[in-house]
Amino acid sequence: MNVVELVHRTPDLTGLHIAVLAPASGPTRLQLRAMMALTRQAGHHVTWYEPRLGGASVARTVRALAVELSNVEQLIVGDPFSGVIQVIISISRNAEVTIVDDGTATLEFARQWVAGEQLSRWHRLATPSQRRQIASLARDQIAGNVRRRLSPEHGGRLRLFTCMPVDLPGVEVIRSDFSWVREQYPNPEVRATADLVGTSLVESGVVQGEHYLEGVESLLTRYQASRYFAHRKEAEWKLDLIARMGIEVLRTDLPLELIARRGPMGHTVVSFPSTVVHTLPVVLAGTPIEVVVAEIPPSWYAAQTDVRADAFLNRVTTTAQHRYGLAAVAS
Repeated sequence: MNVVELVHRTPDLTGLHIAVLAPASGPTRLQLRAMMALTRQAGHHVTWYEPRLGGASVARTVRALAVELSNVEQLIVGDPFSGVIQVIISISRNAEVTIVDDGTATLEFARQWVAGEQLSRWHRLATPSQRRQIASLARDQIAGNVRRRLSPEHGGRLRLFTCMPVDLPGVEVIRSDFSWVREQYPNPEVRATADLVGTSLVESGVVQGEHYLEGVESLLTRYQASRYFAHRKEAEWKLDLIARMGIEVLRTDLPLELIARRGPMGHTVVSFPSTVVHTLPVVLAGTPIEVVVAEIPPSWYAAQTDVRADAFLNRVTTTAQHRYGLAAVAS
C-alpha cells in the first residue's frame, strides 16, 4: 500500500517492478498476498521471493535480486532494518534509495540516522550465546556498510516517504498523506460501538502477557468495545484468551488503514502505542471517528526489556498526541 501511495504522489514512478520478500509469519504472508493483488491492479509487476525458508534461501534471493537490480536506477525499499534488505542495499549500485515506511520504526530510524548509529531494531534483545553474538556482529557489519552506502559523503542519495513526523538532515522527506486510500473510500461507515487495536509487544518480548491481557479487558469494559483488530504477529493463544472476554477478534487480510477508511469502523478506535496512532488520524481525516492511545505502564515491561523500549514507546505516544491532539488513557 505504501508503494501505491508513493506512486499516487509521484506519477513518474508508474509501472514499477516490485520484489516481495516473504516473511515467515502466516498472517503477514496472507496480508502481503492480498496487497499484491491490489498492487497489480494499479499496474505494477510484482514478484514473490522466499528468503526466509532457511538454509541457502537468503543467498538464492540475494543472487536473483542482484541480477534483477543491476540496471535499476532507483531502488525503493520498505524496511531499512531488515537484514535481507540491508544486504541488497549494500550490493546494489543504485545512487538513489527511497525508504517507504509509515511504521513507527521510522521514528527510531530517524533517531539512529541523526545520531550516526548503525541501523538496528528498537526491541532487539541481548543475545548471550556465542552463535547469536557472531550473528549479531555480522548484522552490525552489514548495517555499517548500509549506512556508509546511503550517506551523501559516499555519493548516496537517500529519500524517505512516510507519514511519521521526522526531519532528517541531508535526506529528502516526502510526506505520505494517504490520499489514494481516502480517494478510494471517501465516506466510511461508522459503527455505534468502539474498536480495540492490538499489538505484538508481548510476542516481541517487551511486555508481559498477563498484564497485557488485563489491560485489554479493562479497555474493553471502559469503552464497551465490540471488536479487537489483531496485529498480524499476535499469537493464537493470546487471541484465544481475548476472544473469551466476549469480544470479536479479527485478523484482516488487508492493512488496518484500508479497513478503517473503507469501514465499517467504530466511532472510537483505541490502540496501544503502535503505527496506527500515527496513520489512522491521517487516514480518517474528515470523519467523525476518534483515535485514542492506551499508554503502557512501566509495570508491564518484561524483565529483559531495555530502557530504549520504554523511551521509544513514550516517543510514539507523545508525538501522536502533539501532532494530532489524540487523547491518551491509562490501560
